[in-house]
Amino acid sequence: MIAVVYSGSHYAHWRLADKGRTVASFKTTGINPYFNDEKHITHLFNKNINLIHHAEEIKRIYFFGPGLASGELKEIIYNAFKAFFKFARVTVGHDIDAVALACCKNTQGIVCICGSGTNAAWYDGRKVKPNNYGLGYILADEGSGNWQGRQLLRAYITHTLPDDLSKKFEKKYNYDRNTILDKVYKQKQPALFLSSFNDFFIDNREDNYIKGLIKTGFEKLVNIYLLPLYKQHEGVGVHFSGSIATHFQDDLSSVAANAGIEIESIVRSPINNLLTYYTNKN
Repeated sequence: MIAVVYSGSHYAHWRLADKGRTVASFKTTGINPYFNDEKHITHLFNKNINLIHHAEEIKRIYFFGPGLASGELKEIIYNAFKAFFKFARVTVGHDIDAVALACCKNTQGIVCICGSGTNAAWYDGRKVKPNNYGLGYILADEGSGNWQGRQLLRAYITHTLPDDLSKKFEKKYNYDRNTILDKVYKQKQPALFLSSFNDFFIDNREDNYIKGLIKTGFEKLVNIYLLPLYKQHEGVGVHFSGSIATHFQDDLSSVAANAGIEIESIVRSPINNLLTYYTNKN
């Protein structure tokens, strides 16, 4: 039996398969070594009946997720999985590696993530090439869910958000200035809070102010992440994954087209393509 796991900041998607047949499909909370230590991850496993039931049957695990910027961070994930799945070989990879495998398989391409965070990379058909992107929600993540959340909250607190949107925001969330600042600066995992306003953008996507924020974010994404890669590898396929790219794919495709880039595919989550890839491999 194999387990394929693709984690974002909010959720981790799991698929368990045996001899080409999917045995279980479920979600857990996200797994990120920046925020979760081995004890927390092991506790998460111990709460899931599917994992408890199949722990000894699973022989290969393929995990892909955020926050794997160093060997030490990868080791947190690896050790937690090895401690729980005692008979399994564990492979730990970046979330951008998962998008490359899911969208390109063995073909060259530019792969991008635009969900809670943002990243992009060149994939040569075998490996994702290292770059200086993926700097996280404080230094980067332009166009992502947490970038959108930052713009929305700042506009609301500074009273630059249009009145009708402010009223909608207050009705939906009931947050005041002090609550927002507390969640951003004092509570754990502020990135999850900042990226929790996706529904507000979806509900108000026809509002001109919201349209402007979405467009501005995607323009930054294209200019900072996509164009430098595309100039080096012009004409290759460009692929996206992530909730923001999926929900606002028309806006994203339009902004990319204005920069002379055609997006070949947009996949919300690569988990099903990953399962097919590793099922065939095993």
